[in-house]
Amino acid sequence: MNNPESLKTLVREKYAAIAQQSKDFNASSCCGCGDTASPSYTIMADDYTGMEGYVWEADLGLGCGLPTAFARIRPGDIVIDLGSGAGNDCFVARHETGPEGKVVGVDFTPAMIRKARENAEKLGFNNVEFREGDIEDLPISSGTADVVISNCVLNLVPDKPAVMREIFRVLKPGGHFSISDIVLVGELPLSMRQAAELYAGCVAGALQERDYLKAITEAGFPEVKIQKRKPIHLPEELLKTYLNQDEVREYLTTDQGIFSLTLYAEKPGESPPKPHRNLRDLKPGDRGGCCGDTPCC
Repeated sequence: MNNPESLKTLVREKYAAIAQQSKDFNASSCCGCGDTASPSYTIMADDYTGMEGYVWEADLGLGCGLPTAFARIRPGDIVIDLGSGAGNDCFVARHETGPEGKVVGVDFTPAMIRKARENAEKLGFNNVEFREGDIEDLPISSGTADVVISNCVLNLVPDKPAVMREIFRVLKPGGHFSISDIVLVGELPLSMRQAAELYAGCVAGALQERDYLKAITEAGFPEVKIQKRKPIHLPEELLKTYLNQDEVREYLTTDQGIFSLTLYAEKPGESPPKPHRNLRDLKPGDRGGCCGDTPCC
């Protein structure tokens, strides 16, 4: 389990199976990978149903936040989604960037890529693309993205600092990211961290919160803002699967725990103004793609 390639193989196999599972099962287990079949509770996933651009068929219930709700996506933006799954966040982002923008989802599970492409084709979205690739080595050119998003994915990656460096590389100067992910506060019991099901289900691969934030600043982002922080309450019956009675009691009565963070950071520099495609949208003093202080040249 300590070998990075073995971990990637495990996650890829788990998420290939998840692609075929129902949303109810995924949401009622630990990011789709727990061994409980009861749909009576949701552990981590947030509710997308009120968001513009939401596509029910693309929502597998695997997230731990709503990064697209905080991502400040503008019309015409180029957005990269890391660990795009069946395309849920890509389609919400596509609504924000509009037909003049572009969204690229990256995932290393072939079954997820196929599912996402099928969803995009059914919707007729020509400006949403899905690429198979490793987010530690993104198949994206440097300085391409206005915005990078990700939802409950980086915790599954063995080399998280490498992902942070890749995010920094693919962002344009002045670009930014909004990422929801799982972090730890305090040390979880060893038996929980070593459980393969929990590793692929977002918990045992998570970093301590302080180490996660440090990896972001060390990648070159000067400041990290916490946009949302919520505790993850694991049901006691799930804890009992991995912990003995004393360990369950200790876990439930201490300050340690699992949290979902939605984080925002900007790459230093100033992004160039976007050229205006419609002169009617220009206002006096707006130089975006034009010259002088009048609405047109």
